[in-house]
Amino acid sequence: MKGNEVMKKRKRFGMVIAGIIVAVGVLWICFGEKVRILYTSLNSFKDENLTYTFQHTPEIQPTKKISKGGNTFQFLKENNMVLADGFHFEGTFYPSGKFMEDTKTSAMLVIKDDVIKYEEYFLGGDENTLFSSNSMGKSFVSALMGIAVSEGDVESIEAPIGKYIPEFVGTELENIPIKACLQMASGINFDEDTDMSNFSMRTLMGTPAMKVIAKYGIQEEPYTYRRYLSINTEILGQVIKNATGRSLAEYMEEKLWKKIGVDHDAYWTLSNGTELAMGGLSFSLRDYARFARLYLNEGKYNGEQILTKEWVKDSLDASAEYSKPGANQDDYNAIGYGYQWWIPEGKQGEFMAIGVYGQWIYVNPSKQVIIVKTSADPDFMAENYELKHVEFFRAIADGIL
Repeated sequence: MKGNEVMKKRKRFGMVIAGIIVAVGVLWICFGEKVRILYTSLNSFKDENLTYTFQHTPEIQPTKKISKGGNTFQFLKENNMVLADGFHFEGTFYPSGKFMEDTKTSAMLVIKDDVIKYEEYFLGGDENTLFSSNSMGKSFVSALMGIAVSEGDVESIEAPIGKYIPEFVGTELENIPIKACLQMASGINFDEDTDMSNFSMRTLMGTPAMKVIAKYGIQEEPYTYRRYLSINTEILGQVIKNATGRSLAEYMEEKLWKKIGVDHDAYWTLSNGTELAMGGLSFSLRDYARFARLYLNEGKYNGEQILTKEWVKDSLDASAEYSKPGANQDDYNAIGYGYQWWIPEGKQGEFMAIGVYGQWIYVNPSKQVIIVKTSADPDFMAENYELKHVEFFRAIADGIL
């Protein structure tokens, strides 16, 4: 009897193991590719891999190509200028060279009056390398929204997001204005620091992003506070896609990328088969500058008004209480915020696109200066990181002869 019981137990155990193996096999068939992408993503963002990752994203992650147009706007180029010695911040002097080294600068481009004054690549790469935008990509989504509004596909930025995203109908999010998402003042109950990992995991494993977001609810009424939430940009991207019937990459290719004289094809990283609106673009350094130049020229390129002057002006307006620098006494809000653009405090009309790990587009209209700086800096969350960069860029702009 004991022998029979042992045999039965072994048989049951074998069946359980077989069931587990079958289940794992089914899960691998269903999610194997997604698990592989997840592993690749986690490995790519290890500190020691950042430099490679941010210069080779289209080789590492699934992406969609954004083809360039036929004509390229060429900046004039001079020999590299000598950068300003450094800058002062809160009583401390920071030498430019050391600051660039300490912030793991991978490349930097300085342009004034359409002339390249400085261009250098430090950690590999060259003018043909495509550097990851990270959250600088949010500013590009803002531009696409401006085009969709001007062409009538999106009725108005005062329209509720539920009008364009059916997953939000009947939820607390339904009546949030599009403008509130543009200004990071939507009031959605989401924490960028604690909730993003779970959001990313769920969407990567197949749950549509809008279904995930629809469950978050409201923390406060729109326009009450500015809280930096990347899901706001995901919402904007979905509004554009649903309103135009086009993918973000297709829409950007037709309405923007083929029209502003870029020199390289670009790529948009995909998450669960769709473009990552919150930040997944890969461009050359000079093409980042060409995009910034569009805003510097009030939305016009080569005689064509691609973005309306009004959209450009409104995009760079941080006059609302929740948009001003220092709003809410929040570390995320040390710099002002417009329509997915950062607005430093001051009177020079400066504006910036910023991405995690140290990606920057800085524009100073009063001096006609554009600076693009890419980095692979794991210490990008250090205290006053953004404010120090503002002073660094100002010192460089002031030092151009």
